[in-house]
Amino acid sequence: MPLWIPITIFAALCQNIRTTMQQKIRGVLSVDGANFVRYLYGAPLALGALAFLVFGTGRQVPHITLAFLGLVTIAGVAQIVATSLMIHAFSLRNYAVGTVYSKTETVWVALFATYISHEPLHLLAWMGIMVCLGGVAILSVRGSFANVRSVLADLTHKGALYGMLSGAIFAIAAGTIREASKLIPDGDFWVRGITVLACMNTIQVVLMGLYLSRRDRPQLGKVWVNWRSSIWVGIFSVLGSAGWALAMTLENAALVRAVGQIELVFTFIASHLVLKERPSAGEWLGSILVIGGVVLILIGR
Repeated sequence: MPLWIPITIFAALCQNIRTTMQQKIRGVLSVDGANFVRYLYGAPLALGALAFLVFGTGRQVPHITLAFLGLVTIAGVAQIVATSLMIHAFSLRNYAVGTVYSKTETVWVALFATYISHEPLHLLAWMGIMVCLGGVAILSVRGSFANVRSVLADLTHKGALYGMLSGAIFAIAAGTIREASKLIPDGDFWVRGITVLACMNTIQVVLMGLYLSRRDRPQLGKVWVNWRSSIWVGIFSVLGSAGWALAMTLENAALVRAVGQIELVFTFIASHLVLKERPSAGEWLGSILVIGGVVLILIGR
């Protein structure tokens, strides 16, 4: 099994946990505050991981160019904007609508890979992406087919529009992370992937810190006061982001993000095993579609 696959699954699991925790702290923080904590507490961990790779294992810091910093900055800004839009979509409508439409990211990433990165996908991989998206839609509404129709028909609602826009901008972030990793010719994939993450998170902390100090200074204090809950968002965020960055260093970003759709299956499993909820036939079908779509993607890559 290629190494990028288990790394992607790990990243999807961490992202699932981080998104859930991020939703919980929305009770005490604004959209931008909830977004900021993932970078504030994640950046030191990313920098620490890079320091360990360099000083603890004897690896060299890759040569960093202005082009690399430009792409990382674009990725960082895109991730900030997309995350804020996604959280806003959740608050405008509900978690299901925000999730379904933000997951259109995989289609956008595939288009980015095909027409900008010149890494086209095979037809089977495209079919897998669409099958995964169908499974995600079913799982997001807990297997209710009536709700699936309602969510998919509600294209004009602001929650849906913000969700789709967040998916498109997340695709820009994923594509530029992949392109940035290509500009680092030195070192193995570990040091290249963590270098991308550490630079991006540092830029994000600076930009969001400046933004909040000008637009919503009280949020800076609330982020600090609520550090016990916020820090876990940062920890799982940096673990997930590290996984995405490492996987995208090894493989086409479209394939990585498509396989990452398995994130919703983790939610289904958790509700069944941890919460002892009885899964519906629709939830089983959604999980099978996601897993089947991933298989098609892997076969078609």
